[in-house]
Amino acid sequence: MVFNTGSALLDAIVLAVVSKEPEGTYGYNLTQEVRKVIEISESTLYPVLRRLQKEACLEVYDMEYGGRNRRYYKITDTGMVQLRLYRDEWISYSNKINNIFGGVK
Repeated sequence: MVFNTGSALLDAIVLAVVSKEPEGTYGYNLTQEVRKVIEISESTLYPVLRRLQKEACLEVYDMEYGGRNRRYYKITDTGMVQLRLYRDEWISYSNKINNIFGGVK
């Protein structure tokens, strides 16, 4: 991607992906879903997850799967509020950008 992805946009993408699953999603699946939108390494994603957890936007729990524990991330009520703010800002921002690009020939 030509454009840099700032931390707020990355947070918004992560929260949006996690919010799609009511019971949360595990790290590998989350990474794959985020990669459908932007190129990101696990070494970049996991600090984002820790920060969102620290900010009470995500809760974390472990569940056994195939004899191993998987770490799951679930959006909290605080995270949903933040996601709505991000979504509203994104709609406003993208509309402005689209209006500018709409006049380009």
